[in-house]
Amino acid sequence: MSTTHNKVALVTGAGAGIGKAAAKALLQGGYQLVLTGRNLDKLQTAITDIGGSVDNCLAVTCDVGKPEQVKRLFTALRERFGRIDVLFNNAGMGAPAIPMEELSYEQWMNVVNTNLCGAFLCSQEAIRMMKAQSPQGGRIINNGSISAHAPRPLSTPYTATKHAITGLTKTIALDGRPFNIACGQIDIGNAATEMTEPMAAGILQADQSIKIEPRMDVDHVGQAVLHMAQLPLESNILSMTIMATNMPYVGRG
Repeated sequence: MSTTHNKVALVTGAGAGIGKAAAKALLQGGYQLVLTGRNLDKLQTAITDIGGSVDNCLAVTCDVGKPEQVKRLFTALRERFGRIDVLFNNAGMGAPAIPMEELSYEQWMNVVNTNLCGAFLCSQEAIRMMKAQSPQGGRIINNGSISAHAPRPLSTPYTATKHAITGLTKTIALDGRPFNIACGQIDIGNAATEMTEPMAAGILQADQSIKIEPRMDVDHVGQAVLHMAQLPLESNILSMTIMATNMPYVGRG
């Protein structure tokens, strides 16, 4: 593995759940961190919870779907740490689980702006930094989802954006080659976070039944992100799926 001394990672949606778990793993792996999200109090609490400090962590509020806020985020990162080695595009949200034809345009665009535009905008800024810095290069990791492969019922905006993330990942991986920029995608199924708590009580299945679904420790996802991040840039995990072993995804479920 490559050394992580003085390497810098940015995690979006870092205040809770998968983002917080990834930030914890990256910090323990030796990275200096920028944690971003919409709620500063949650970000600062997350830094404390993962064992970070003002010496190795910076919290910056940002709505990743807004270009001007993303630019401010990367300005703060550059001023504090001077470079970026890893971007984990994790920020994401869903829409109400209702039929597609009942969704409002605003509900659709809220998901598109966060899940897809946010990853695009943050990747743009990261690529600009990675191309200009010395040594050149870095790694972008996109949070896809099992929904990048197979939808849940009543999940049109979320599923559409996660499929689009796969295209974004592959094009960044291709276009980043001349600049030593690697890009991969991690597809996560049923990590135990606030977002997946309904699964423990029972969730709608494709056959319209309601079933409890197994979940996995979210720290396992953090360790998977760290593994992707620590690879030398000559190697890349283009696609990783990590899931609760017994969740209904492969086979008949």
